[in-house]
Amino acid sequence: MIINKEIDLGQGKVISIETGRMAKQADGAAVVRMGDTMVLATVVSSRKTPPPNQDFFPLQVEYREKYSAAGKFPGGFFKRETRPSEKEILSSRLIDRALRPLFPDGYYYETQIIVTVISSDQINDGDVLGGLAASAAIMVSDIPFQNPMSEVRVGRINQKFIINPDTNELGNSDLDICIGGTTDTICMLEGEMKEISEAEMIDAIKFGHDAIRRLCALQNELAAAVGKPNRPFSPLHIPSELTAAIRETCEARLKQLAYTPLRKEERADQTAAIYNEAVKSVVDRFRAEFTTEEIAADPAKSLFLNEHIIEEQIHSVEKRVMRHMILDDAKRLDGRKLDEIRPITIDLGIIPRAHGSALFTRGETQALVTITLGTKKDAQAVDTLTNNADKRFMLHYNFPPFSVGETGRIGSTGRREIGHGNLAERAIRMVAPNDQEFPYTIRIVSDILESNGSSSMASVCGGTLALMDGGVPISKPVSGIAMGLIKEDHSYAILSDILGNEDHLGDMDFKVTGTRDGITACQMDIKIDGLDYHILETALEQARRGRIHILDKMQEAIPETREELAQFAPRMTTIQIPVDAIGLIIGKGGETIRSITEETGAEINIEDDGTVTIACSNNEGSHAALNAIRTLLAKPEVGTTYLGKVRDIRDELGAFVEFLPKTDGLVHISEISKERVAKVSDKLKIGDRVKVKLVDVRKDPRTGKTRFALSMKAVENEPEQTPEAAPDAEAQ
Repeated sequence: MIINKEIDLGQGKVISIETGRMAKQADGAAVVRMGDTMVLATVVSSRKTPPPNQDFFPLQVEYREKYSAAGKFPGGFFKRETRPSEKEILSSRLIDRALRPLFPDGYYYETQIIVTVISSDQINDGDVLGGLAASAAIMVSDIPFQNPMSEVRVGRINQKFIINPDTNELGNSDLDICIGGTTDTICMLEGEMKEISEAEMIDAIKFGHDAIRRLCALQNELAAAVGKPNRPFSPLHIPSELTAAIRETCEARLKQLAYTPLRKEERADQTAAIYNEAVKSVVDRFRAEFTTEEIAADPAKSLFLNEHIIEEQIHSVEKRVMRHMILDDAKRLDGRKLDEIRPITIDLGIIPRAHGSALFTRGETQALVTITLGTKKDAQAVDTLTNNADKRFMLHYNFPPFSVGETGRIGSTGRREIGHGNLAERAIRMVAPNDQEFPYTIRIVSDILESNGSSSMASVCGGTLALMDGGVPISKPVSGIAMGLIKEDHSYAILSDILGNEDHLGDMDFKVTGTRDGITACQMDIKIDGLDYHILETALEQARRGRIHILDKMQEAIPETREELAQFAPRMTTIQIPVDAIGLIIGKGGETIRSITEETGAEINIEDDGTVTIACSNNEGSHAALNAIRTLLAKPEVGTTYLGKVRDIRDELGAFVEFLPKTDGLVHISEISKERVAKVSDKLKIGDRVKVKLVDVRKDPRTGKTRFALSMKAVENEPEQTPEAAPDAEAQ
């Protein structure tokens, strides 16, 4: 049976959800449509009982865009979709982060969600529709999932908020925020904005949440119409006798350790020792209490000897101890106050050959950030369903395993690295110069050397510093801070600059970046239901104060962007030429521009409007290429001296000299020297470079051709620097 539900969110944004037509063998399937963009989401959850030692939820979310959805061919040799693009990976993360915390605790059945854009009108993006479709697919399945989630995008044009703006509207919007939430709470937030205030962000979130509530209600209607009961599911029950024994064994030691400020590796070592001793103590105790026959008769008693389950319960004790230490005593693992930022050190220009570099260290988090400046040819070609523009500002984030003191496989870039790099990129992009102000392609690389706390925010700070060190004219410095939350009933504590443990054991990871004047990007993940706006407002204000503190430290290190580009950065020169002269500069088959590039070492790009950009790592190459182009465009002027090349010799008449590209003139035998010349070949040979002055221009009455009369004699006594050096026309 096909069931379709539709809702009008206003502003012409009509969304429909359909189930029962496609992918009927999946546990659940739904198609969401807005305009002519359609997204199919399917979900399948394994019915195979997970192993008893499994302590994680194996959820896989894949978002894919089919080029056929927009009537396009994929690029590349194979002409089919291959590995996911960065856009697809980021969209997968948006859906995963919003859905994962909503599955019931203890649900460890392998689950796969596949979201496919099957139609694209190329103006309505499928990413947030994919989140809605994924939730709807779960709601119409028998998977135990009682709380629907919806995602929307919020934009703002002329101070008016818009739900799910299309690509044209986003071009005029001063913010772009993707919000995922349920009827009661916001569980995921990510976006970029043009220095908006904290109050404006709250208003945008509230506006988006109103639409989310309506979309969640629509999903409940759809699920009720389908009427599929949930499959039976019972989370593992841990006997109270076991939990009491574990608390008795390790709680006091974990509490003492929590109240002792230690470095990350010291705390990890001492925590591991407590775990090992507690597991051994508990297992030995119950092994002595239960006989083999008792365990065989009552399988639940085997839990008392399961080391993995005991470790899980120790972890719960550790989490509770840390949380109450923060809530009851306002004390953190490293001894800081709740709003205190860890010590910051900054080193600039430490990579000699980079075009700008910074080593940013905050506590036990360290990012080595470098910039590389290139030309338009270095831009990244982007080909998605809604965007084909070249990307000329990029930030790449690398997280090697040694940064957390571990070994690990070095392979392709992971989803986490792409997500963190994208957040940092969006934060800094808001203050980066545009192509007209700074016609370079900019690549920032952040290599994380140490990590205990937000390395993506260290990348934002380090990236800004590297740009300033390299002389890139950003409008304002940007810093970033990661905020945490501990909440129990009505008590809560907001933490500034969270540690790795505080992120892992806490309820929120809220990253905020911005300038002194406003927010440029944000990312938030919530692990609890019912986050109220008062807490969000408090977190944003505390984040603002932390952001300003970090900016103060950054501007102590480098108050202003350096006036000069780095020594090894390419120098860029831009000139405008007539459009009808483009062909002359390029030459037949690109011969002319290629030869200029080979001779000068400069890279030359020509736009369709006649804008010529010359890039070279040294000023001499730039000047030589510029002179070559100017010479190509020069018009013959009587009285001007040129450096030409002898092309032909007529002993009794004179020499033909190319004094401008493709332009020859005659040096009569009488104009070669003040002394008498009997034979031209006695003085000149083909290929010689000679200084000549244009003395006359006239048209041949018989042929109509323009004739140029040149004189070497007229410039015999002129100084060497007088002539305008013309490049070898043959080499152009």
